[in-house]
Amino acid sequence: MPDLTGPDGGAGRRPAGELEASVLAALWAAGGRALTPADVQRDLGTDLARTTVTTILARLHEKGTVSRTRSGRGYAYLPVQDSPGLAARRMRTELDKSASDDRGTVLARFVSGLDPSDEAVLRELLREADPPEDVPPPPRPAPSPRGTGEAS
Repeated sequence: MPDLTGPDGGAGRRPAGELEASVLAALWAAGGRALTPADVQRDLGTDLARTTVTTILARLHEKGTVSRTRSGRGYAYLPVQDSPGLAARRMRTELDKSASDDRGTVLARFVSGLDPSDEAVLRELLREADPPEDVPPPPRPAPSPRGTGEAS
């Protein structure tokens, strides 16, 4: 069994998702240029093995987070969304995991946990996206009289 302790005696494993986040950050920093695993490894500047980077990219591809195209004998990878788009997608995925009768509760708890500035942003976005239906339409101008015999 491999030794997973770090130099300080603590666990040598990174927190779940940290490697994926680092790889995605390298892809986003490439500004739309597809990267091979070797490119990502170099950009990360860590002691990660290329096989580890390749595995992470393959997992991200399986999740639909990155796309890939042939590059020589391997692949080059691009993120399918920017960071805010990916965060929104993850939020939707978590919401979709809840039972349909719990969605309202999940959303209510999410909103109640927001700080006031985030709540204000959310309220404004909702107002912009869907104006209230109970607001009456603006009044129409009265039709001009016709056929009254008056000259124009």
